[in-house]
Amino acid sequence: MTQKKFLVTGGAGFVGSNIAFELQNQGHSVTIIDDFSSGNFKNLIGFKGDIITANVFEEMPGENYYFDAIFHEAAITDTNIHDQKLMMEMNVEAFKNVLYYAAERGIKRVVYASSAATYGNGECPMNVAQTPKPENIYGFSKAIMDNVAREFAAANRDMVIVGLRYFNVYGPGEYYKGKTSSMMYQLYNQMKQGYRPKIFKMGEQERDFVYIKDVIKANMCALNNAKESCVVNVGTGISRNFNDIVKCLNNELGLNLAPDYIDNPFTRFYQLKTQADIALTTEKIGYTPDYTLEKGIADYVKVLEARQVK
Repeated sequence: MTQKKFLVTGGAGFVGSNIAFELQNQGHSVTIIDDFSSGNFKNLIGFKGDIITANVFEEMPGENYYFDAIFHEAAITDTNIHDQKLMMEMNVEAFKNVLYYAAERGIKRVVYASSAATYGNGECPMNVAQTPKPENIYGFSKAIMDNVAREFAAANRDMVIVGLRYFNVYGPGEYYKGKTSSMMYQLYNQMKQGYRPKIFKMGEQERDFVYIKDVIKANMCALNNAKESCVVNVGTGISRNFNDIVKCLNNELGLNLAPDYIDNPFTRFYQLKTQADIALTTEKIGYTPDYTLEKGIADYVKVLEARQVK
């Protein structure tokens, strides 16, 4: 296999670091650009490439760098941040910088992180033909990024720009996300300490939970298989509820802890259900998920238990 050179923005974060290691494991040269505002160096222990410490809203790699493709993961992802100007600058304007940088340097492929937050409480299963109805500024910023990508791709037909609307991602590498980490990780930590897992009444809210290994698979599919610019969903296509998570964790940990149901203080902007329509994803980039909720949690718990031993 010919070694290629890739840039991963936000490479110290959850998804970005997993992409960087996947590319590295395939034998490629990887450069990361990250300002470490939310990423953590511990996600990159064992990384062998170059790291540029910068914010892509303000700075991109210099003229001495060349890349075959860019994976753009840098963004503010905390939905509790309500500073609209900051969110739009760090997500939309920074994305424009990445696209112009790619076009100016002849980089023909950009794969970027969009989000299921663009759908808000839209109808399920959610598909990219729906009109975005985001419930927060984060979801709105991602919807505008998709608009920017479509317009840029139309004006630069020699480029392939692929947006991946991630649904609820969980798995190894999210340890430093704090309160924005997945429910799998938060509930695991509660249960390991012997506490009943806290979930909103009555645990029936549904999400399309997608394991990080499937998300990385989707990124590699976008890199290798996409023939044209597009925006597609990345999920399992199956919606599961929070009670299911607790059941899976109990099974894997050998516990029998009943949920501790609490009131939901976020009812005004809370997504009651997410479910990805992935038919277009399969058609456009050849992606199909490998992990059910049960299989994903089983794999994740093995990793988490190994971390406990260290």
